[in-house]
Amino acid sequence: MPVKKYTARSVMGGGFRTECTVDGDHVLIIDQPMPMGGDEGANPLSYQLVALAGCLSAIARIVASQKKLPLSGLEVSVEADIDTDFLLGQSTSGRAGFTSISAKVEVQADMTREEKQAFLDEVDRRCPISDVLMAGTSVKVALA
Repeated sequence: MPVKKYTARSVMGGGFRTECTVDGDHVLIIDQPMPMGGDEGANPLSYQLVALAGCLSAIARIVASQKKLPLSGLEVSVEADIDTDFLLGQSTSGRAGFTSISAKVEVQADMTREEKQAFLDEVDRRCPISDVLMAGTSVKVALA
């Protein structure tokens, strides 16, 4: 089984601004909204939703290419709910993460609704980000 390692590094700057480097040389800025003194980038929660939307799109292109399906486009809308009291330390009950995530996908292809659903089911099954979110991948955070 081939394994590919992905890496990310972040350096916190002033305020909430964090500069992240991924895949060696791609730079992303994570920040918080203007009311919290930021606004140079999206917050980490938003990046997680973008990761899901982008991954579904990329896997859709792979599946369509492999199966020679007439995919002309894909639009993905993702939304999530979160109880911010826990992450802000205002409550000790609940959890820090999203309590639900939903993605609505518009498949632009000359296919029946049933064919589109079967296609989307395979895309979702093969999407690494969807898998990480649903399977509860282990995460270890340790001092360097």
